[in-house]
Amino acid sequence: MEKQIDPRILRTRKLIMDAFIELSMKRDFKDITIKDITTAATVNRATFYSHFMDKYDLLEKVLSESVMREIIQEVSTHEVINEETIKAIFLSIIKFLTSISNQCQRSYEAFTPKIETIFKEELQAFFSEWAQKQWSSQNKMEIEAFAVMLSWALYGAAVHWMQNQTAHPEDYVKQLLPLIKNRININKENVNLI
Repeated sequence: MEKQIDPRILRTRKLIMDAFIELSMKRDFKDITIKDITTAATVNRATFYSHFMDKYDLLEKVLSESVMREIIQEVSTHEVINEETIKAIFLSIIKFLTSISNQCQRSYEAFTPKIETIFKEELQAFFSEWAQKQWSSQNKMEIEAFAVMLSWALYGAAVHWMQNQTAHPEDYVKQLLPLIKNRININKENVNLI
């Protein structure tokens, strides 16, 4: 039987995370102190440190949970990796990056490396898990390479779109699909490794 977490612990953790998000909307990340976070969250330092190692750990947890929520929400209706899945994930990355850059303009630059790392890791794990189910006969190394390539390609393309925005994101991802198809047999129903 799985042990349940005390609701007070979850509430306190959420208070700290929400306070951090609010502060990130108003100040540069480098200027936010633990005291600022604890004051805004109405908790003491000991409580903060019982949940997080430091503000960098807090940043990682906030971004990780946000990224996972976005990805899970977008792909939960998909059962296989296909054209629609790739489009949905690309658009969810754009939506997330746009939201973060609009909400936390002052801290966005500081968040970017951590966001990139988290997205790549979470997408890689997601694609790897799905690919193993979808292509159980494939070599594990090929599946991992596929997962890395697709996760990095989608995140990189999303960053490129954010920096240039020469087309609507839907049109941009349509332009990407033929490039992906050169390495992977992708169609409306399914993706197959070549």
